[in-house]
Amino acid sequence: MTNARSTISVIPVILCGGSGTRLWPLSRSGFPKQFLVLSSDDSDQSLFQQAIQRINAIGEHLGGAKDASIELGSTLIVTNEEHRFLALDQLRELKDIHATLLLEPVGRNTAPALTLAAFQAKDAGEIDPILAITPADQTIQNQAAFVKALQDCVALVNADDSKQTIAILGITPTAPEIGYGYIKRNASQGSHGEYAVERFVEKPDAQTAQAYLADGSYLWNSGMFVMRASTWLSALKEFRPDIFGATETAWIARVVDQVGAAEVKASFVRPDKEIFKTIPGESIDYAVIEKCSESKNFNVKMVELNAGWNDLGAWGAVWQVGQQDENGNVTSGDAITSNSRNSLIHSSSRLVSAVGVDNLIIVETADAVLVVDRKNSQDVKHIVNQLEAQKREEKNLHRKVARPWGWYDSVDEGERFKVKRIQVKPGASLSLQMHHHRAEHWIVVKGVAEITNGDQVITLTENQSTYIPQGQTHRLANPGNAPLEIIEVQSGSYLGEDDIVRFEDSYGRSSQ
Repeated sequence: MTNARSTISVIPVILCGGSGTRLWPLSRSGFPKQFLVLSSDDSDQSLFQQAIQRINAIGEHLGGAKDASIELGSTLIVTNEEHRFLALDQLRELKDIHATLLLEPVGRNTAPALTLAAFQAKDAGEIDPILAITPADQTIQNQAAFVKALQDCVALVNADDSKQTIAILGITPTAPEIGYGYIKRNASQGSHGEYAVERFVEKPDAQTAQAYLADGSYLWNSGMFVMRASTWLSALKEFRPDIFGATETAWIARVVDQVGAAEVKASFVRPDKEIFKTIPGESIDYAVIEKCSESKNFNVKMVELNAGWNDLGAWGAVWQVGQQDENGNVTSGDAITSNSRNSLIHSSSRLVSAVGVDNLIIVETADAVLVVDRKNSQDVKHIVNQLEAQKREEKNLHRKVARPWGWYDSVDEGERFKVKRIQVKPGASLSLQMHHHRAEHWIVVKGVAEITNGDQVITLTENQSTYIPQGQTHRLANPGNAPLEIIEVQSGSYLGEDDIVRFEDSYGRSSQ
């Protein structure tokens, strides 16, 4: 008589709240690195999309065992409220992914983010499911090795009847990195390929990192964890009751919106904004995991992962994982090199040429150019800090800005005027709005536009135009099946994006 196959319930959790400032100017707070296409392995997918596909691949037989299988629940994505439509648009490009988006009104680091996911997992009707947790901004070259290591973590957590095991993926180090935290493991390997964690250590100096590499028992901390929802909540309640209590209160007062269309089933879950702001910001490691490793109440284990992992934390890392030519150069876009070596040249909007350079990072976008010595690529954050101190918009937004209805590109600007190219998705519309300080001229260059202009509603096609007076209530919509493109010419005394009063909006952004 054969035993029936057992099923292990696992919920994927994607932590998608980072800003990626060290990858400026490509990564900005309005469009952070997890939504960018950066690695050469899946040139058509962002890091966020790769993370979702990668973690959902574990829902097969468990590490070759014939008596167990993994059943995956709806993917939980914790991201910033500001990025909800970026995430939704990229989810639409993936097949058969059901997701719940947990929206943080402000960033509070990863511990509160995981707590939201744990509450959602418990409230979804699952009986204490196992959470498989990964950041959204990493790259893995060996998918099969990743799946096997994560399945080993799931099996390890599932085998613990006490429900107090936390499994961590530790990365096999390939260099004396000073930008990562390390995990020291013991020498004895368990039945699921795990090691007991002896201690966590902070980012080391160069000499210490070299000693760790030579030792062989220190691994990089990947930020990927597997544990039951109840394990995280009980540990957080024990070690950081302030974070637990405030997050629970914000969660109880949450609001849920159903969004999306047939091609993507998703929902937005919003914890209470004002309460969430009071939550102390702390990482998963500092708040709980490191304390658990020193406690007798929890079992912290580590499974080693050797799969070409990189967190792409700086431009030097992007060069490292890129496809290098015979001179060690990694190029992207319209880039030409001559007598140059070991450099990264990224072009977004024009020809970039490099002659006689070594070990440089050159990144061009429509409104900014970065040049940095590759060994100093971690220091790009200092430029971002200067931009923030000067309140420059280049810190936050690209010239081309994504919106839930499409995008706009600010192609020219001068005293009392601004010119934008605007694209509106089929069936989408901008808000019903008004501007106090500017008038607008709209010229249709592609598609069909339905325009509300005061009390009038008109339809315009290619080469037709209209004028929106200052203070006039108006709306732009695309009733067609193809993208709508217009040229907008603004004129007035103030042309800032905050001069918008919204009366009606399909995306929850109304001003009144």
